[in-house]
Amino acid sequence: MEAKKKVMVGMSGGVDSSTAAALLLDKGYEVYGATLKLWDPPNDCDKPMTRTCCSLEDVEDARASAFKLGIPFYVLNMKQLFEDKVVNYFADSYLGGVTPNPCIACNKYIKFEAMLNKAIALDMDYIATGHYARVKYDEKSGRYILKKAKDLSKDQSYVLYMLTQDQLKRLLFPLGDYSKAEVRVIAESKNLVNAKKPDSQDICFVSNGKYTDFIKEYKGIDFEEGLYLDKEGNIIGKNKGMINYTIGQRKGLGMSFSEPKYVISKDSKNNTVTLGSKEDGMVKSLIAEDMNYILYNKPRTEKAVMARTRYSQEEVPAKLIALEGDRAQIVFDSPLAFVAPGQSVVLYDGDLVVGGGIISETQS
Repeated sequence: MEAKKKVMVGMSGGVDSSTAAALLLDKGYEVYGATLKLWDPPNDCDKPMTRTCCSLEDVEDARASAFKLGIPFYVLNMKQLFEDKVVNYFADSYLGGVTPNPCIACNKYIKFEAMLNKAIALDMDYIATGHYARVKYDEKSGRYILKKAKDLSKDQSYVLYMLTQDQLKRLLFPLGDYSKAEVRVIAESKNLVNAKKPDSQDICFVSNGKYTDFIKEYKGIDFEEGLYLDKEGNIIGKNKGMINYTIGQRKGLGMSFSEPKYVISKDSKNNTVTLGSKEDGMVKSLIAEDMNYILYNKPRTEKAVMARTRYSQEEVPAKLIALEGDRAQIVFDSPLAFVAPGQSVVLYDGDLVVGGGIISETQS
C-alpha cells in the first residue's frame, strides 16, 4: 500500500486555512497544521476594533481547528524573518516614497519560502494554504501554471505571482474550486470553531489600521510638514508630510481647489507631494523589476497580456516587453490612471498568471 502524501497546512486561525486542512484530510493526505508566529501583538490587542493583530487568539483558533480535525499542530517561530523581510520593508518603502504590498513580501519570503523549507526539512511532500487560486501541471509546456480561483470575487492570484516552478510543484490550494459561501458551509459541517469568523482585512501588524501611526512608533520618528507642488513645480501649499499620502488620493488633502486635485507623485528626498488633475496622473507605461514568469520563460518577443497594477483593480490590455536582467516594460493599450511605484504589476493570459514584478517607475 502506497504511503500517504504528507502536507503541511499553514493555518492562520481563519476559516479558509482550517477548511483547506479539512479538505486535504478528506482527500487522503497525511495533514499537519502549522501556525506561523510572525509578530507580537501590542498591548491594546483586545480592543474590539482590532481584527488583525491578535496572534494569540488566532493561534488558539488554529489549534482548536487542528484538534477538531485530529491532526498534529505546530507553531513555527518566524518573527525575526518577518520583521526583516516584511515589516522593515514596509516601513522603509513608505519612507522612501513608494507604496509597498507587505502581503506579497510575506508570501514570497515567509509562507512560500521559509515555511516550504521547513516542511521539506520535516520530510513533507507539500505545503498548502487557504488562498483562493489553482495550480495545475501543463503537460504540453512541462510547466506548473497558476490559475485564478473559480470564485473570481475571492481570487488571490495577484498576490501569488512570485511563485517559482520549484515552489508550485509542492503547493496545494484546496480552496481554488470553491466559493467562499461553500467554504463556510464545509467548515460548519466539520464543526470548526472559526466557521463564522469574519475575514481579516487590514495589514496584520498594523493594529489600528493607520500605517503612518505604526511607522511613526516603529521607527521612532515624527513626520515633518512638506510642500504641495503643481505639475510645473510651483508651490501651492503645505502638506502634512509626504508619507501621509498615496498616489491617486483626492480626499483629505487639507486644501480646496476649483477643480478636483489628486496626488500624482511624491518625492521623499524633498518631502513634496505633487497634485494635478486625473489627466495629469495618467500613465502610458511602467518599468517593473524583480520580474517572475510562471506561464513561460522570459519572452524574447513582445507579448500581449492583461495587466493589473493593484489588487482590487480591473485588468487592462497591455504589451509585455522583457528588458535586460529581471526588468520589463509594460505598455498599456490605453493610458491608466494613478499607477503607484512599489505596488506589483501582475500579468494575465485569460485566467492564467503570466507573471509579474514590482513597479519601479512610470512613464506618462
